[in-house]
Amino acid sequence: MTQTDPRWPGQTRYPDPAFEILDQSFARYRLDAAAVERLYTGTRWGEGPVWVPAGRYLLWSDIPNNRVLRWHETTGSVDEFRRPSDFTNGATRDREGRVVWCEHLHRRVMRLEHDGSTTVLADSFNGKRLNSPNDIVVKSDGSIWFSDPTFGIRGFYEGEKAAPELPTYLYRIDGQTGELSVAADDIEGPNGLAFSPDEKLLYVAETGIAPRRMRVYELAADGRTLTKGRIFIACKQGERPDGFRVDVEGNLWCGWGMGEGLDGVRIYNPAGEAIGHIHLPERAANLCFGGRHRNRLFIAASTSLYAVYVNTQGALGG
Repeated sequence: MTQTDPRWPGQTRYPDPAFEILDQSFARYRLDAAAVERLYTGTRWGEGPVWVPAGRYLLWSDIPNNRVLRWHETTGSVDEFRRPSDFTNGATRDREGRVVWCEHLHRRVMRLEHDGSTTVLADSFNGKRLNSPNDIVVKSDGSIWFSDPTFGIRGFYEGEKAAPELPTYLYRIDGQTGELSVAADDIEGPNGLAFSPDEKLLYVAETGIAPRRMRVYELAADGRTLTKGRIFIACKQGERPDGFRVDVEGNLWCGWGMGEGLDGVRIYNPAGEAIGHIHLPERAANLCFGGRHRNRLFIAASTSLYAVYVNTQGALGG
């Protein structure tokens, strides 16, 4: 999608009116000669984008269609990377460049090795099956943090209906031992998550309540648990945050919706103030930074994949 002037159909307008500046501090992140582009359309519910620098491609999930798609930067073409995908949701890369992802069907966290094989990183805790791992992030020490709400086992649209065996914890997988532990147990329906650039804070979308909200935690001295949890953003009725990523200056770029005027990407500064919005014609579920300089924002929306260059970079680990 590019924003067009109705007087000249098909002509891109610069600066792109999809960018709404809610606070002047956001103006410098908009590139006046860049516009939102629709790279692909045809998903049923797009999620979990992850940029793979070594291959110069983007992977993202079409959960109900049980597939992972791949967009190639060099050609602009799209093909199927995995089908069936076992209802893959959120994904990221570890510090060795391997893709790790959350699966609804088998209720587990997986890693794609460099040789093409796969490794199960977590599928149970204390002898009970995980719910439906949703989103995931990797810290610089190699630890893997993921949310485990029940969204993927509530019906047959994004997985298989099943009874939950565990509360909706936020988990940590130790990067050296592989030990799975509970990082936070007080989040109702944890969803998207991301570290601040200095990794002293972890932000989590809490989407099992209404109205929804974003929470922030401090990392304890041991680097394994979270402390001092508080509400970072109290969403208004109807506002739905989902997946998000953080840029190098600590701003949160959040998949947002749902409803007229709300769909797109909402940007918050480190103080929790809304500073900008990128409007899209459909709800944005998740996003990531990619490209050679991590300055291209890729957005997995309901039926389409969008991208736009911005005047910042994604933080490492996102």
